[in-house]
Amino acid sequence: MAFDGTWKIDRNENYEKFMEAMGVGMMKRKLGAHDNLKITIQQNGDKFNVKEHSNFRNIEIEFTLGVTFEYSLADGTELSGAWALEGNKLVGTFTRKDNGKVLKATREIVGDELVQTYVYEGVESKRFFKR
Repeated sequence: MAFDGTWKIDRNENYEKFMEAMGVGMMKRKLGAHDNLKITIQQNGDKFNVKEHSNFRNIEIEFTLGVTFEYSLADGTELSGAWALEGNKLVGTFTRKDNGKVLKATREIVGDELVQTYVYEGVESKRFFKR
């Protein structure tokens, strides 16, 4: 249950470029880069409960590893996909409903940080969280 806990955003790498590739407008990109995101993760076997709190929204997501679910990004982009556990990483593969393009996401613990990596259309971004 290494992912369990409350994680607060510490820093981003290439996040604005990622949001641009996703089609997020300039104003939302500027705001999104400073969203003060806090994620609370609780794992119980292959079931996860994730609460996301930011300047823009507060949501709660429940998912089971390997089971497809629907998800909406903060900018309203609708996705469908699933998370899987590969070694010590959570790996998510999500398909955009509007254009069928794939968003890959990973979450892993590196040292004392939760590193969340996104890849979309060849653009990679990382977000680093601390407990």
